[in-house]
Amino acid sequence: MSRVPASARVVVIGAGIVGNSIVHHLARLGWRDIVQLDKGPMPNPGGSTGHASNFLFPVDHSREITDLTADSIRQYKDLGVFTQSGGFEVARTEERMQELYRRLTSARAWGLESEMVSPEAVVERVPYLEPSVIRGAFWSPGVGVVDSQGAGTLMREAAMGLDALQVCATVEVTGMDVEAGRIRRVHTDAGTIETDTVVIACGVWSPKLARMAGASIPLSPTVHQMISVGPVPQFAGTSGEISFPIIRDMDTGCYERQHGGDLEIGSYAHRPILHDAEDIPSIAQSKLSPTEMPFTEDDFDLQLEQALELMPDILGNPEVEIRYAINGLLSLTPDGAPLLGETPEVAGLWSAAAVWVKEGPGVGRMIAEWMTTGTPEYDTHTSDIARFYPNQRTRTHVKARVEEGFNKTYGIVHPGEQWLSNRNIRLAPMHPAETELGATFFEAAGWERPQWYASNAPLLAEYGEAVMDRSAEWDSRWWSPIINAEHLAMRERAGMVDLSAFAIFDVVGPGALDTVQKVAVAQMDVAVGRVIYTPVLDARGGFRADLTIMRLGEGHFRVVTGGGSGNIDRKWFSDRRPDPRTTHVVDRTSELTTIGLWGPRARDILGRITDSDISSEGFKFAHCQNLEAGPLVVHASRISYVGELGWELYVPMEQGARLWSLLAEAGREDGLVPVGNGVYGTTGRMEKGYRAFGAELDAERTIVETGMMRPRAKTEEFIGREAYLRQRSETPLRVLCTLQVEDHRDGEGISRYMLGGEAVTGPEGEPLLDGHGRSSYVTSAGSAPSLGVHLLMSFLPPAQARIGTRLAVNYLGRSYPATVAATDATPLFDPENLRIRS
Repeated sequence: MSRVPASARVVVIGAGIVGNSIVHHLARLGWRDIVQLDKGPMPNPGGSTGHASNFLFPVDHSREITDLTADSIRQYKDLGVFTQSGGFEVARTEERMQELYRRLTSARAWGLESEMVSPEAVVERVPYLEPSVIRGAFWSPGVGVVDSQGAGTLMREAAMGLDALQVCATVEVTGMDVEAGRIRRVHTDAGTIETDTVVIACGVWSPKLARMAGASIPLSPTVHQMISVGPVPQFAGTSGEISFPIIRDMDTGCYERQHGGDLEIGSYAHRPILHDAEDIPSIAQSKLSPTEMPFTEDDFDLQLEQALELMPDILGNPEVEIRYAINGLLSLTPDGAPLLGETPEVAGLWSAAAVWVKEGPGVGRMIAEWMTTGTPEYDTHTSDIARFYPNQRTRTHVKARVEEGFNKTYGIVHPGEQWLSNRNIRLAPMHPAETELGATFFEAAGWERPQWYASNAPLLAEYGEAVMDRSAEWDSRWWSPIINAEHLAMRERAGMVDLSAFAIFDVVGPGALDTVQKVAVAQMDVAVGRVIYTPVLDARGGFRADLTIMRLGEGHFRVVTGGGSGNIDRKWFSDRRPDPRTTHVVDRTSELTTIGLWGPRARDILGRITDSDISSEGFKFAHCQNLEAGPLVVHASRISYVGELGWELYVPMEQGARLWSLLAEAGREDGLVPVGNGVYGTTGRMEKGYRAFGAELDAERTIVETGMMRPRAKTEEFIGREAYLRQRSETPLRVLCTLQVEDHRDGEGISRYMLGGEAVTGPEGEPLLDGHGRSSYVTSAGSAPSLGVHLLMSFLPPAQARIGTRLAVNYLGRSYPATVAATDATPLFDPENLRIRS
C-alpha cells in the first residue's frame, strides 16, 4: 500500500462499474488530478460489481432508467464487452400476461424493439424450457450480457492514459472533514488528501462513508440470492459465455441465464434480508468477498422447486450440481430509484449510489456532466438524492421501504400503487377530520394526502353517468369514481383541498430579489402582494422546476412548490444566492398548512368568515394578502391549479384544523365538499391543460415545446435565458398536445382508460418520432368529467400537432383511436379562463 497524494481536484471513492465510469467521463470532459480510492485490490475490489450476473434488459417503465440503460449499452458496445443474446420475460399467470403487455406498451413508448410471443416461440430459442409452464412471453432482442469488470478496467486505463487519474487500491477511507458546510479533506489509512470535491461511488458501503461527512445516503445493503449449477449437458458444445437468450421467470421472481457450461439462477422472491453497511465483513474476514455472504439454503428452496418446473431436464439431472451459491449484497433505496447528485447536507460531496450494472456507464456520464456543467443530458429529478426529506433518510424508514420493495423487483407494480410501510409520519392538522370523512390517503413526500373521500359517495347517484366509471380492475385500481363526482361538485358548487404537502420556503434578505430574479423566468421585480407563476430553467433551457413565488416584502419572497421536488427546489435556490451571508433560504413547510378553496361559490363561502374585500376588484387574481377569518389571520393567495375562482389559504400549522372547520361550516349551505388530490392533481388540471412537473415538464423539455411561451422575455439575466431566447426564435422539434380518446372499447366491449406512459402512434400504429428522435407517448392521462371525455397529453412531431389529427394510443396490447384536441396550453374547459378570473 502506497501513500495517497496530498491533494486532488476530486476524490472518487469506489472502483466498481460506477466509480470507474465516473473517472473515465470526468477525464474525458477535461478534468485532471483525479484520485480514485478503493479498499480492495484491482480489478475486483470486492463490491457488488464483482458478483453481478451482468445482464441487461433494456426496457423499463421509467423513461430515465431506460435512457440510462440504452446509454450504458452503447458504451459497453464501444468498449467491446457486450454480447447480445436477447431475452424473454415469461408469464405463468394471466395477471402477468397483462403486465407483459404493459411492458410492451413501455417498449413502444421508448421506441425499443420487442414483441409478445407464444410459449412455442420461447422454446424454439430456449429448448430446455418446459412450455406447459408458460402462458406467453415478452421478447426483447436487445438484451445482452457484459463484462463489467473488463469495462471498468478499460475505463480506468483510458483515464490514466489521459494522465488524469491516480488509482490507489487497498486504501481505506477513515474519515472526512467538512468546514463551513463544504467537504475539505479525506482521511485514509495511507494519508490525508486535501480536496473540495468527493464522489461516493462505493455501493453498499455508501451510507457509512456519507456519515463520516455528516451526510446521508439512504440505502440498505440487501441480499439477492444466486446459485450456479453445472455442468449442463445442453450447453456442451456452445462457444463463449452465452448462446441462449436470458430468461426472467417473472411470476417466481427469478432469472436463469447460461454462463459458459453452467446455469445461473438468481432470486428476488425470498424473504427480505437486510444488513447495515457497518456490519459488512472486512476483506480479511470474507471467504469470497465482502459482498458475497454465506448462502442461506432454506430461503432458496421454493425458488429451486419453481425453477425445476420450468427447466426439468436441467435441474432434474442428478449430474447437474450446485457449484456456487451466495447471498450477494446489492443496494436498494426507499423508492427503488438511484441516489445521484450533490448531497443536500454537504457541498462538494456527491453521491453515485444504488446503481445497477445495466445503468453504470450511463450514470457515470450523467454524474460527470452534472459536476462539470450542472446540466446532464438526461433529466435527473427522479434520482436526485436531494428528493428525500429528513424523515425519509432515517434507518427505520429506509429499512421498512426496502423490505417492502425488495419483492417488487420483479413484481407487478401499478402506476398508482401506494407504499404501505412506515406511514402516518407527516399528518396535516386536518387529518382527524379527513379520517372521519372517510378519506383514502395517498402518500406525498411523506404526507398523508386525501385522494378521495367516502363521504362523497352520495354524489355518485347525483351525477350518474357523468362520473365515467371504470369497470376494468387494472384501470380502477388505486382509483375511485368518487374522484370524478368530487370534480363535478367542485365545478358546480365548491370544493376544499388539503394542500399540506406543498413545500414552502422563504428567500429573505438584501439579496432576495437578485436571487429569485436570477432563478425565475418570470419578472420578479413586482409590487408587494403579487403572486407569480414561473418556470425555473437550467443553463440549457430545460425545466428545473415549476412553481409560484409571492412577494411579501421588499426583501421577502415566498416560494411554493410541490412536495416531491421541494427539497431539490430549495437547494437550487439556496445554491444560487449571490451572497449567502446576507440572503437566506428558510424552510417554512412544517410551520404552515394550506387549504385550497375553489369553485363558483368560493367567494360566497369565504365571505362568510371574513369582512375583508374579496371582490374581483378588491382581491384581484394573482395577488395575495392577509385576511381576518374569525379568530385567524389567513394569508390568502388568489391562484388556482384547477381553473376555478378561489384561493390558497395559508395559516400556521396549529390553526389548520380550525380553518378547515370554519370553511366546512361556512360552506354547508352552498354544498361545499372536501375534494381529494385525484381532482387537484389530475382531472381539474387536465381539463385546463395545466402541465405538471415530472410529467410534461422536465429538464429535457422547453418552454416553447410545452406551449408555455410568454409574449416577451424579461431583459434581466436569469439562468437559461440565452438558451430560452434561442428556443423562441426556432421552430420547435416537438409540440405538447392534448388528445381526446374517441373509442375506449376493447375487443370484449369493455371500456379501458389509459393511465399514462402509453405509446402514441399514427392511426394504423405507425411510430411517431419527434425532431429529437423521441417516440411520442402519453405524459399524463385522466378523466375530464366536465367534458365527458378521457384526455391524454403527449409531445407530438410538428406535422401531427394539428387539431383534428387522427392518431392512436397503445394500451396493454390494443390500439385505441384518439384525436388531437389542443396544440397549445389553451384549455378545453373554459378556454377563455372566465371562471378563474370572475
